[in-house]
Amino acid sequence: MGDLMNLYYDLHIHTALSPCGDEDMTPNNIVNMALLKGLDIIAITDHNSCENVQAIIEVAEKTSLLVIPGMEIETAEEVHVVTLFPNLEQAMAMQKIIYNTLPSVQNPKHIFGSQLIFNAKDEIIGENPQLLLTACALSLTEIFRMVQSLQGVAIPAHIDRSSYSILSNLGWFPQELYIPTIEVSMNSSYKKACTQYPDKKILQSSDAHYLGDIAEPLHTLNVESKTSQQVIQYLKCDT
Repeated sequence: MGDLMNLYYDLHIHTALSPCGDEDMTPNNIVNMALLKGLDIIAITDHNSCENVQAIIEVAEKTSLLVIPGMEIETAEEVHVVTLFPNLEQAMAMQKIIYNTLPSVQNPKHIFGSQLIFNAKDEIIGENPQLLLTACALSLTEIFRMVQSLQGVAIPAHIDRSSYSILSNLGWFPQELYIPTIEVSMNSSYKKACTQYPDKKILQSSDAHYLGDIAEPLHTLNVESKTSQQVIQYLKCDT
């Protein structure tokens, strides 16, 4: 094994595609803010969709920033799960599965705003009319199994929150699921989480819906190379 790279990350960022995502959360703005803050790796994790990932990958191609394709999926139990994939094709395959299991409900724009889709020039090329901030019909167990089949990793999101988290909604980590990595919110104590869950890797990401909320360079991932595949492999392994 060669020398490990210590890379600053924020693996939970929303774009203006997500309900309640600020319209300034465009591909170029996100990439430039992440670089300005000194991050090495980001993941784009819109609610139940990855339609803006390609544009952000294109923007970042000529920079030092690695963009990992992802989604924040809401399971049938209303548990939020950050899912990350080695490449865009696998993320899009998961998106197709999720779209087929979402309820047929229109996005109430007067409440959540428009769900905007961009190209790499920050031009609006469409809107998703389906309400994305809702639970799909797949269980937590089914989501974990499908993500694994696509060589991705599923990470319970903001486990410290009183809603939409695996602990608030289920009360425990199901023993039948292999969960090596969990996420705590920026309002949580990272050190306390590491002490409380010594058998798990702890991520602390921003869940940013606004540019200014994208994470500062606080924590690092220790990986052999700066690739989506290596990051996902790292997150799949026990501490």
